[in-house]
Amino acid sequence: MKYMSTLKELYNKEIIPSLMKEFGYKTVMQVPRLEKIVINMGVGEGAREEKFIDAAVEDLKTITGQKPVVTKARKSIAGFKLREGQTIGAKVTLRNENMYDFMEKLIKVALPRVRDFRGISNHSFDGHGNYTLGIKEQLIFPEIEYDNILKIRGMDIVFVTTAKSNKEAESLLKAFGMPFRN
Repeated sequence: MKYMSTLKELYNKEIIPSLMKEFGYKTVMQVPRLEKIVINMGVGEGAREEKFIDAAVEDLKTITGQKPVVTKARKSIAGFKLREGQTIGAKVTLRNENMYDFMEKLIKVALPRVRDFRGISNHSFDGHGNYTLGIKEQLIFPEIEYDNILKIRGMDIVFVTTAKSNKEAESLLKAFGMPFRN
């Protein structure tokens, strides 16, 4: 039998029927789904030193279990002392089982470890059904050991859905168990 993430199972068995009922969809294909999760970690001032970039890549690889892509600046910005083509960060795009596994780890393990956590904001939708979550430090993930990090660094996590509106996307993410603030 093929491995299936518990969140994917939840989506197939419970979330699809509840969203069809809530929004009055006629077919299963109309129900919004999670397409991918993109995790981006900017290096900032460390762009001039290779060890900071290597550390960011290693942290992302440890957290996601997938090899990150190094991102480069598209154009020069003198105010930021940035040159075109200079390395500025790392990103990972998760799909399918990796995406569901990461989301489950984020919801059940990482977010509860955030200090003074009261839930995530429900104002970070982009109008097209995508949600962006900013995290201040990579230490909330259990795989990261405090002694092995060079610098505490945050990351952006973007949940890309097929939802047409923010309301549909919020219902989808709530059904997955995202702890939104009331």
